[in-house]
Amino acid sequence: MISPLLFWKIGGGDEPTQTKLPLSDEKNQGFHENTKNGHKMRNDNTNNVKVDDDSNKTKINTMNITTEQIKKIRDQTGISIMQCKKALEEANGNAEKAIVILRKKSGEFAAKKDDRTFKSGTIQAYIHANGNVGAIIELNCESDFVAKNEGFIALARDIAMHITASNPKYLSMNDINEADQAAALEVFENEVKGKPEAVRKQILDGKLTAYFGEMVLMNQPFIKNPETTIQDLVDAASQKFGEKMAIGRFQRFKVLEQ
Repeated sequence: MISPLLFWKIGGGDEPTQTKLPLSDEKNQGFHENTKNGHKMRNDNTNNVKVDDDSNKTKINTMNITTEQIKKIRDQTGISIMQCKKALEEANGNAEKAIVILRKKSGEFAAKKDDRTFKSGTIQAYIHANGNVGAIIELNCESDFVAKNEGFIALARDIAMHITASNPKYLSMNDINEADQAAALEVFENEVKGKPEAVRKQILDGKLTAYFGEMVLMNQPFIKNPETTIQDLVDAASQKFGEKMAIGRFQRFKVLEQ
């Protein structure tokens, strides 16, 4: 029997070529998947690369969120269950952060609808149990469908009750007249006399904002939930119902009070 080596020598002595492994086999060489702690590891002679598995983290966060957490956020904000759930997931289950996220999104949502036109609304009133004080409010929206919704009507009544209790003087900061601004400015300028010019204006602006903020309805903390302002309340309702909303006007009445 003739040896194959003899034919190789006669053919010129070229080195025999090594059969190349299939691509799938090459990938398998030196590769080890380690699923411990949700990470994949590539092990070879040169480097170790760690790859985070974000999908596992998302699943863990979702599993940790309970219906009680969602209900609590919904009760505080009035926003839909699905949006509360998404905010909690984004905040990794932290309720305080979730509320901040929802308020931020509510404000952004309301701003996007700022150019829309009001075509409907409701007028609601609240009279205190003693019959001596009460308030009436006009809450505007875009459609009759929302205007007749019980949730929208309840919102208007809640704000009327808040007005009865808190007695705001202005609807927004833009409604403060020049005479009231001048009178307050004169008082607070006397309080900051002698302060360095660099901080004087800053202190004065802070005092004016705090003073008038207590009188402005949209800036006041809601009496049922002091962590939420009236502006936050309206913005959340706008996000919930999908329409532009705003308080058109209000009036508070008290017996013998002009």
